[in-house]
Amino acid sequence: MRWIKPSNSNDRGQAAENAAKGYLQQQGLVHHCSNFHCRFGEIDLVMRDQQEWVFVEVKYRSNTRHGCAVEFFHTAKRKKFTLAVEHFMHQHHLNPASVPHRIDLVAIDDDHVQWFKSV
Repeated sequence: MRWIKPSNSNDRGQAAENAAKGYLQQQGLVHHCSNFHCRFGEIDLVMRDQQEWVFVEVKYRSNTRHGCAVEFFHTAKRKKFTLAVEHFMHQHHLNPASVPHRIDLVAIDDDHVQWFKSV
């Protein structure tokens, strides 16, 4: 995947999320919403994979000098993300016990995209 990297870090993050959304749509997922905010944190992308809700965290690193993108979805971040997913489901009247859902990670290191399902 080749895309233009803006110089501003907020713009880079948005560009990475847009690239991840496009990549997942090419894989057959349907976009529901982006940047869901709540008191527990943010969900970058909410997608559907047929009947399954997919909550996506996007991590981008322009270089791996301080670690690769996948390393930045660590235990503490994962815990906050899970709380945000639970909040989203509650707010949208989706019962986690009966509604199929998963958490995915899209890790982008420069132009290399990795999609991790059910992390």
